[in-house]
Amino acid sequence: MAGIDEPVRLLHGPAWANRYALAPMTNKQSHHDGTLSEDEYRWLVARGRGGFGVVKTCAAYVADTGRTWAGQLGIASDTHLPGLSRLAAGLRATGTRSLVQLHHGGLRADPGLAGRIVGPFDDRRTGVTGMSTEQVQELIATYVAAAVRAERAGFDGVELHGAHGFLLAQFLDHRNDRRDGYGGSLDHRMRAVIEVLEGIRAATGDDFQVGIRLSPEATGSPLDEGREVARQILTGGVVDFVDMSLRNVYATIHDGADLDGSLLIDAFTSLPRADTVLSVTGRVLSVDDAAWCLSKGADVVGVGTGAILHHDFAHRALTDPRFRARPQPVSRDVLRPELVGPAFLDYLAADFDILVA
Repeated sequence: MAGIDEPVRLLHGPAWANRYALAPMTNKQSHHDGTLSEDEYRWLVARGRGGFGVVKTCAAYVADTGRTWAGQLGIASDTHLPGLSRLAAGLRATGTRSLVQLHHGGLRADPGLAGRIVGPFDDRRTGVTGMSTEQVQELIATYVAAAVRAERAGFDGVELHGAHGFLLAQFLDHRNDRRDGYGGSLDHRMRAVIEVLEGIRAATGDDFQVGIRLSPEATGSPLDEGREVARQILTGGVVDFVDMSLRNVYATIHDGADLDGSLLIDAFTSLPRADTVLSVTGRVLSVDDAAWCLSKGADVVGVGTGAILHHDFAHRALTDPRFRARPQPVSRDVLRPELVGPAFLDYLAADFDILVA
């Protein structure tokens, strides 16, 4: 088992200095047009200074039709490049590696921001009609163009957001019964995801890192299919890493099947992965939590809440074997010195238990 302080070597590009990754977190701090704000720059660069081996941006929309919340970072056009370039340079100066998370909300996009909602299948709730084959292929090209834009900006790579019911996860949904090779069987429902990954790999340089975030299960995507999707991507030779968003790394399985009662993390660390790096994320708040994840077979540990509470979570954890994040909830005054901006504080207060009401 590798130590948490040991470098992570990937199939492409530079090594990550240690096995702590800043998880991609919605923070609603960007400008209305998706350009980078000073608050978002400070938030992310502080985590680079704070010792994380790799820093991931929040979910950045690849097309206007994918905009899902106000204050979302954009990577949809060259108007976003100046801010992204500044961010990449700022992160590089801290010594960390940097990734942009590529996102499209699909059926979960906000019509007030996106204008026109698109999805892979007809959806009665929204009244959306499934995209045509040509539109699917155009969307795949849009993801690839966003990855090329990230490379031009100077980032070390991208992470494709294939989790939590957003557009690419919607392709994996059982409701996706398309008849054009992009729906129906699981292999066909996976096709859009695989073509995006392959397109990015082909369009970017040999040192550019490509990964994907996946959910273990979701509406329309049971655990057995989640494992098969992860297995195929882990062994496919296209990606450098897969990040499993477990919500809680200690979660147990309650699906009434053969794995019922076993640990969710085991369902994925037990999969063959060739040379692909496997990361897990979900309620890692201490050195002990991170060490336990590595003992279960993970290669990298993503930190979300802990990194909100401490901009230097990674540095503290690497230097103090007893380190544990401060108890929650906390006050706004505690988080301001951690460079959590006003918009992010409001978001946390409205939707999470991190802040005192």
